[in-house]
Amino acid sequence: MSQSLLTTRMMEALSAGRKALIPFLPGGFPDKERFFDELAALDAGGADIIEIGVPFSDPVADGPVVEQASLDCLLNGTCLSWLLHELEKRKGQYRAGLVLMGYYNPFLQYGLDQLAEDAAAAGVSGFIVPDVPLEESGPLRAALDKHNLDLIPLVGLNTSEERLAAYAKDARGYVYFVSVLGTTGMRESLPTEIKERLTAVRRLFKVPVALGFGIKSPDQLTAFGDLVDGVVFGSALIAHIKAGGTAAEFMLRWRV
Repeated sequence: MSQSLLTTRMMEALSAGRKALIPFLPGGFPDKERFFDELAALDAGGADIIEIGVPFSDPVADGPVVEQASLDCLLNGTCLSWLLHELEKRKGQYRAGLVLMGYYNPFLQYGLDQLAEDAAAAGVSGFIVPDVPLEESGPLRAALDKHNLDLIPLVGLNTSEERLAAYAKDARGYVYFVSVLGTTGMRESLPTEIKERLTAVRRLFKVPVALGFGIKSPDQLTAFGDLVDGVVFGSALIAHIKAGGTAAEFMLRWRV
């Protein structure tokens, strides 16, 4: 396989002397029409990768901000098929690599082979599926591989070195390091043991490392130096938009 677009985008950011910026926005948020305006603003504002959340009724890994946004999107009629169809109409408009982040149930109901085919047609480069462990990821990985789509591994503070090595074996795109034990959401501080675990991740993985969950501001990254290649931010962006702000305004904070 050729180098993943997601890897390429992160390496381009590093070559420019900065961390890769990876905003997360639920599909259809704040409404189905404005979503694509905000998506375009994230792209124009310097996002290297954009994680698009696929709304689901039982988002077990999401904190209150993301969960409420996801439920609002469902009430507004957002669904996976709509999202893929609308992205296909806009394929080629975004420089940022696009990743769909969602739970396995909607993907499985859609049909894994059809999902991979339609995602590739829509310009999607990868998937993050928090509730699929490595041992059960085979069918999804096989479907995605047919279309050169990445399945991004999620690892964290409680991932043993043995399991890190197992995830690293087939990792493509980047590895998403979850900074806290718990759900998503803004936090004033991050656990001190992150640095030790990131050192192990850096040693074992050949793909770039993104840090997410609990990231509120760029200042929180300074403690990790070269251990982190990119940063994922979602709850802070969602809260900013819900308060009347725009993605364009928000991205200005992160262009440091």
